[in-house]
Amino acid sequence: MISREDNPEFLNSFLDYSITSLNKSMNSVKEYNYDLMMFLRFIKLHFHMTDETELKAIKINDITIETIKKIQLDDILAFTSYLTREFHSKASTRARKISTIRIFFKYLNKKAKLIDENPALDLETPKLDRRLPKYLSLEDSRKLLDVTYNEDNRNCERDYAIITLFLNCGMRLSELVGINLQDIDFDECKLNVIGKGNKERTIYLNKACMNAIADYLAVRPKEGIKHDKKYSEKALFLSERRTRISNRTVENIVTKQLQAAGLDTRKYSVHKLRHTAATLMYQYGQVDIRALQKVLGHESIATTEIYTHVNDEQVRNAFESNPLADF
Repeated sequence: MISREDNPEFLNSFLDYSITSLNKSMNSVKEYNYDLMMFLRFIKLHFHMTDETELKAIKINDITIETIKKIQLDDILAFTSYLTREFHSKASTRARKISTIRIFFKYLNKKAKLIDENPALDLETPKLDRRLPKYLSLEDSRKLLDVTYNEDNRNCERDYAIITLFLNCGMRLSELVGINLQDIDFDECKLNVIGKGNKERTIYLNKACMNAIADYLAVRPKEGIKHDKKYSEKALFLSERRTRISNRTVENIVTKQLQAAGLDTRKYSVHKLRHTAATLMYQYGQVDIRALQKVLGHESIATTEIYTHVNDEQVRNAFESNPLADF
């Protein structure tokens, strides 16, 4: 939850703008709030406006727009340096915070017109290392599905359906948790999910997904479901308390099943199952990159391109397929 009383008014106005005009999800807005609270705490420290030495203890609700007007590019760069020096922040973490700061100052300058100049205009993003995504092999994916459908697990139908959807559809954690029964079109074998930026997209369900959902619905509780703010009565997946399943519960389910399959939980996670689905579609289904972009709900195709990596066997085959190989 965002404690608005802990923020200066101009920060709360920016968060409201992010929801209403930028159409950002609550998760994104929470990240904005976290990044900017950290930045403003640093500014008070940097400008010698506090006697506190512990960053988390610094209050920011007394910062005025006059202080914001004093911030220069060098002060923002000092913040990114501070992140590296004190928190050993990775380039990706710094890049996210820089992106937030850019959007924030653009709002103050162009939309709210609270500042005359934008100090973040020439702020550069750290160069990111392009790492290949970690993913399960086809064999390990099958192993994970096999161990999940374990009759000793009283929730095996639910857990199997969850793992099946992750591995076949490449959906995000928040998308899976947010599925409602009415989102599923059983005749057309598809469902609608709400992705990043509150954007809706269609996910088509193959035979494995349809069978797994049907098996789960046959045992899904029909009575005693809580009527709460999470609209649990509408949810596809329920916890043992008969409320909409939480992100943490799904993460625990995946971790438990990865361990049961003998897979490294330090290497694999819920998000890695999304990587796995994308990689398997590309490598075995010969899915066009534009189609894969739509499947995953990526705004930029550059994000999708990380899944177009090739494995060592494909590289070896490329050399062997050279028509001069047997010359």
